[in-house]
Amino acid sequence: MSRLVMGPFNRVEGDLEVTLDVADGRVREARVNVPLYRGFEALLYGRSPLDALVIAPRICGICSVSQSVAAAAALASAMNLATPDNGRLASNLILATENLADHFTHFHLFFMPDFAREAYRGRPWFPAAEARFKALQGSATADALPARSQFLTLMGYLAGKWPHTLSLQPGGSSCAVETAEKMRVYALLRAFRDYLEKRLFGDSLEAVAALDSVEALEKWAGQKAPESSDFRLFLEIARDLNLNQLGRATDRFLSYGNYQEEEGRLFPAGVWDGGLNPLAVETIAEDISHSWMMGPVEPLPPAQGVTLPDLSRTGAYSWCKAPRLAGKVVETGALARQVVAGHPLVRDLVAKEGGNVRSRVVARLLELALVLPRMEAWALALRPGGPFCAQGTLPGEGRGVGMMEAARGSLGHWLEIHNGRIHNYQIVSPTTWNFSPRDIDNVPGAVEQALAGTPVGENETEPLAVQHVVRSFDPCMVCTVH
Repeated sequence: MSRLVMGPFNRVEGDLEVTLDVADGRVREARVNVPLYRGFEALLYGRSPLDALVIAPRICGICSVSQSVAAAAALASAMNLATPDNGRLASNLILATENLADHFTHFHLFFMPDFAREAYRGRPWFPAAEARFKALQGSATADALPARSQFLTLMGYLAGKWPHTLSLQPGGSSCAVETAEKMRVYALLRAFRDYLEKRLFGDSLEAVAALDSVEALEKWAGQKAPESSDFRLFLEIARDLNLNQLGRATDRFLSYGNYQEEEGRLFPAGVWDGGLNPLAVETIAEDISHSWMMGPVEPLPPAQGVTLPDLSRTGAYSWCKAPRLAGKVVETGALARQVVAGHPLVRDLVAKEGGNVRSRVVARLLELALVLPRMEAWALALRPGGPFCAQGTLPGEGRGVGMMEAARGSLGHWLEIHNGRIHNYQIVSPTTWNFSPRDIDNVPGAVEQALAGTPVGENETEPLAVQHVVRSFDPCMVCTVH
């Protein structure tokens, strides 16, 4: 058996190192190390609770809105504050803009360039992949980046700026949308739809969203040449490389639910473990037995957690904690959201193949087709002149929890207020769930499990298959160690 250390990974937000024990051409065991301590929670102790709206979003520059939404939700929970309809709609639009931009960017700039590498020259699809996705040179850089930039202009109208907007508040949004801005928002959504339908999918968003089985997906892909759209090209590559047999983890999925509607959420909360179960928030606990963190070895609920470094902990190998749900490893992200939400295509993918590289990417792109039409409806439902933000009073003593779905999965903020100040603030991010180290029972985290069995070529020092698995989770390591 040999040992291979990969890292740092390029095209990953933050630092990531993966240690692989390889035997007989496959990964026998993997250990994921997040080699950077940041500890944003420690910055919040003793501050005014509203400071969380300024500090928490600076955990990350690409998913700062997600942190803003979770912080605002935790404060609203502590304040027992309801949001007016305009505030709910505006908040949904702001969050969805960031989430869809993340999905779009990950596919075009982080994930697909790996298939334009020289190792794949000779594959029938390689010329198309190289022309479209070769880093810095492919045509996707020339047309996808302007489309993304235009789409993110929404943030100016809805949130004042991006990243690190201060418009998201416990009572909604402080950035009221006027009639002219409403129409500009809708026009930008229609322009992004046009790009997605012409270049990414080669079909209407509604047609893609309506795909209801693996058979339907494969039939749809075969209706046109792979080069006719980016999604079809990916599906052809996935078929040829058997990406549906790569990167299977726990097949246990978690979603906190996302996008508040008048009744319930567009994507509901829940847990999938061969069947749908309600989310029991009280069973969430963080294990630090293999983390360079101070505190007891026994797992603690996030509200009781501490995020302080301890480099002397025996057996530790990561700054990432190990969150568990009822003591079990779960996977979170777009795939988890759509399994829990009951989308028939994703349910069929998981039933037949489990969670894998192909199904994660399909679910991520499917969310573009599902959410953009809802954004159009939310924009049209805005009522200029009406209230966008409710006012409230911070309690001197209290607790609050803010739970939502970032692009990469389930994000939670746990807040405790004492004497009008933050007494404790704990964050569990999506990549903390997915890239966790082993727990007290020595059970590997989701990515560590997904990497087991991955093929490694005889002379590969940075195995492509390993990179495909890691990137299929779209990690954000700075959020992991906040």
